[in-house]
Amino acid sequence: MAHYRVGRLEQEIQREVNDILLKRIRDPRVQGVTLTGVEVTGDLQQATIYYSILSDDKKDEDTTQKGLEKASGLIRGELGSRLSIYKTPEIKFELDTSVQYGDKIDRLINKLKQQD
Repeated sequence: MAHYRVGRLEQEIQREVNDILLKRIRDPRVQGVTLTGVEVTGDLQQATIYYSILSDDKKDEDTTQKGLEKASGLIRGELGSRLSIYKTPEIKFELDTSVQYGDKIDRLINKLKQQD
């Protein structure tokens, strides 16, 4: 029962934060951010939001991270008003490297096919 609730809350948080980023946040540092997942602790006190960006540049990753950290207060406040839960979880943003890793693997496979 509790696991079902956490999973559902994760989906709701991802949907709402995506909407907030598109409609409320005007910071150019967070443009082009794609949310890839959300993990909420069992006590619903903390949420880690995973995101990816199209750029592989470390400078762009740092700039986006700073923009998301700056907007996290507004995002958490908006979540509190949109979600019907007792306490809004603290949010933390982390870069999801699985997309970049998958792209690297794809390029290596294509390189091997070209060598054959």
